Amino acid sequence: MKRFFIYVIILSVGMWSADSLLAQVGMKKVGQSTMNFLQVGVIPGASAMGEAYTAIGTGCESIFFNPAGLPEMDSRFAAIMSTTQWFADINYMVGALAWNLGNIGTVGLSLLSVDYGDIIWTGLAESPSDILGYREYGMVDNVGAYAFGASYGRRITNQFSIGGNVRYVGQQLGESKFWVNDTTSTLKKNSESQVAFDMGIKFYPGLKSFRLAMSIRNFGPSIKYEEITATLPLTFAVGVAMDMMDLIVPDHSRDNSLLLSADFIHPNNYTERVNVGLEYKLIRMLSLRCGYQSNTDLAGFSAGIGVTLPSVGGRNLEVGYSYSEFNIFDGVNRFSLKVAL
Repeated sequence: MKRFFIYVIILSVGMWSADSLLAQVGMKKVGQSTMNFLQVGVIPGASAMGEAYTAIGTGCESIFFNPAGLPEMDSRFAAIMSTTQWFADINYMVGALAWNLGNIGTVGLSLLSVDYGDIIWTGLAESPSDILGYREYGMVDNVGAYAFGASYGRRITNQFSIGGNVRYVGQQLGESKFWVNDTTSTLKKNSESQVAFDMGIKFYPGLKSFRLAMSIRNFGPSIKYEEITATLPLTFAVGVAMDMMDLIVPDHSRDNSLLLSADFIHPNNYTERVNVGLEYKLIRMLSLRCGYQSNTDLAGFSAGIGVTLPSVGGRNLEVGYSYSEFNIFDGVNRFSLKVAL
C-alpha cells in the first residue's frame, strides 16, 4: 500500500508540473498542439464506450490508453488489428501484440498508420492573370502519419500494476514551395518525428470490482514547424470503473457483467472533459456497449458490439464494431479483429 501511494504521488507531481508549464487556466487552448492524430480513438471497444477506457483496458488494447492494463490479459498471447474510417477520407490502421511472460511482466508492440487521402497541392497565384488567386500543382506525395513502439506492464501486487510505452511518432505533410527571394524558390519537406512516452498505473482497493487508474499519454519534447513551436497532444486521464452487477446481484456469475466506466481527462489543447461508458457482457460471448464524450466540439454519443467466437484449436477470436456520432461530419465506423492464445 505504501508503494502505491508513492507511485501516485510521483505521477501526480509529474502531471502537475507538466500542466503548469503547458496549460493556461480558463482557456480552451485550441491549436496549441501538433500530431493530433495521436488523440483519435482506434479501438472499437473503447470508442463504443466513449473512450472511457483508462481503468478497464486490458491486454493489447490497453497499449493505446493505459499500459498498466497489459498484465491483466488472461491469455499467453494476444493480437488485435483495427481500422477506423475517419471523416474527410482519412483512414487509420492499427495493430498491436502482447505477450504474457508471467512474473517477468507483459510486453507489447504496436503500430499505427494514418492515410490522409488525396490532397491537392495549391499555392498563391504567381501572375495577376490567375483570377482565382491560387494555382494547383497536382497531388501531394508522401502525406500521412505513423507511430510505432514497445510497451511493458507488470503487477507489483495483486492489486497494483504499472506500465509504460515508448513510441516513435511522425507526420509527413508533403512538400511546399519556399521563396528564397523574388525570383528563386525551393521545395521544403514538411516532415517531423519525435519520441513520445506514455505511463500509467492501475489499483484495485478491494471494494469488489472497483478500480482506479491514471495515465499520462504523449509526453515528449516540442516540435517546430517553420516559425511555430507546438507540443504533442499531452493528455492526463484518471479513470474509475466497476461491475455494477456486484451491487445489483452480489452473487452473480462472472460470465455476465455490467461494467460502468468514467474517465476524467485533462488535455493540453482543450478544456477538461468527462467520458462515460457502459458495457453489458453476456456469457462472455456478446458485448453491448455505449458511451458519451462531454465537452467536445464534435464527438458525442457512441455505441458498438463485440462478439467472441467459440474457441477453435485453442484460439479465441473476437470481432468488434463501433459507431461514433459527430456533429457536422458523418459518423465514424471502426472495425477490429482480435485473437488470443
